[in-house]
Amino acid sequence: MASALLALFLLSFVVGRYGVPLGQVVRILLSGVLPLEQTWTDNMAIAVLNVRLPRILLACLVGCGLSAAGTGYQTVFQNPMAAPDILGASSGACFGAALAIMTGQSAVMITVFAFLASLLSVALVYLVGNHTRGNRVVNLLLAGIMVGSLFSACTSYIKLVADPTNQLPQITYWLMGSLSGTRMGTVRFAAVCMAVGLVPLLLLRWRMNLLTLSPDEARAMGVHTDRLRLAVILSSTVLTAAAVSVSGMIGWVGLVIPHLSRRIVGSDCRRLMPMSCLFGAAFLLLVDNMARCLTATEIPIGILTAFVGAPFFIYLMVRGGDRA
Repeated sequence: MASALLALFLLSFVVGRYGVPLGQVVRILLSGVLPLEQTWTDNMAIAVLNVRLPRILLACLVGCGLSAAGTGYQTVFQNPMAAPDILGASSGACFGAALAIMTGQSAVMITVFAFLASLLSVALVYLVGNHTRGNRVVNLLLAGIMVGSLFSACTSYIKLVADPTNQLPQITYWLMGSLSGTRMGTVRFAAVCMAVGLVPLLLLRWRMNLLTLSPDEARAMGVHTDRLRLAVILSSTVLTAAAVSVSGMIGWVGLVIPHLSRRIVGSDCRRLMPMSCLFGAAFLLLVDNMARCLTATEIPIGILTAFVGAPFFIYLMVRGGDRA
């Protein structure tokens, strides 16, 4: 999978309305570290380094982050339908972005507002779920539905009162998800935030297998399941918040990719988590290439992931039912 991702990464620089030969792409990318003679035009360098490189890197980061978050949530909640937006992180990010757009904030502040609002929504979910009697996992799920609905209602109200000429189209386009106009500053922000969430998941992936055991059995093996569950939820939430804040609403990646990865390497999180990261990055990069080239006008990537992910998930459900 790593070699396939690398090949797709390089081919993505060739895809586009302004053609750049693959050989020139490699030379342009290497020119930053090697003293190569310039055989490419300035327009080629601009297309590769300023336009396509940030977008390709961000597609890989967002796909990796959403897939890893989906794997973490599905493992914690032991629910195959768990997705990165299960605790209201996506709804919170949408509210933050809509609020920033309505108040006339810059593109950087839109990302910051979305990220902070996403973290706020999950904090509210955890606060409500932690102070409710009964099963803690079920309480978190119910609190996520409640808080997510609340933030969705707030977003709908902002769309109602926003300027229909400028603000409303911008909010609507952001909510559909897109990687267009990406700059390296956005990539650096996403990379730092996602590293905070992804590194703990990779380090704890062998312990995540113990979440299928009872608390007493896991404690006998030296693992406190409540602390482990909280660590996985927090890490997955940071990944989701970072991904949604820089790309908008991109659905189905965190739901479908973990299922596909599980069919390839099994349910052992030691192999499942890295496979989900690589598969998610490759999937979103491929879909983004389609979004750039299918039509004369770029298609929001969130629409394409739904077109691809929903039928494929139905196929997985049908195949699973047939095997059962």
